[in-house]
Amino acid sequence: MSADVVIVPTGLANTASIVAAFRRLGAETRLAERADEISDAGAVVMPGVGAFGAAVERIDAAGWREPLTERIADGRPTLAVCLGLQLLFDESEESPGASGLGVIPGTATRLPDNVTVPQLGWNRVAVDTESRFVEPGWAYFANSYRVESVPEGWEGTTADHGGAFVSTIERGDVLACQFHPELSGTWGSDLLRRWLDGTRGGS
Repeated sequence: MSADVVIVPTGLANTASIVAAFRRLGAETRLAERADEISDAGAVVMPGVGAFGAAVERIDAAGWREPLTERIADGRPTLAVCLGLQLLFDESEESPGASGLGVIPGTATRLPDNVTVPQLGWNRVAVDTESRFVEPGWAYFANSYRVESVPEGWEGTTADHGGAFVSTIERGDVLACQFHPELSGTWGSDLLRRWLDGTRGGS
């Protein structure tokens, strides 16, 4: 049985790879054009490549802020990728003055200067607490900013690049990944499948 996945086009850079990854899993995908499509969707993916401020502007211009914040706050099936994870928070050092979705209090901060920035490549995802979707493994990262600690009320995993940072957070059927599962080989595909299966059956 195929699943219907609505993709929020916050930017175009990784939309094609997201679409391809879900189609390989047998899911039907379409790009959101209206706010009600996000509200009514069984599953929503919020990818993100680019600047925090530009993505926020795109979300607000399209009228997507309210349906996104509502479904994430309600724990409805939503996947946020890379910048998408940072957009769940109040703000980012990347774009002072830009307001994120604010579902979670906090700020995304720049990776430290003693490591290569941006982080581009494979890094290990460590699972130290119970996780519904994520297993330990290697994922592909492309980021200059990060969230430093798992927020209260969420489960999460970490990675290390100049110190530990959040690699995933999850609550209910919401999963946010700092890495790109669609570029993370079989491990990433299996993660997407677990999330997608969760949206179908609920657990």
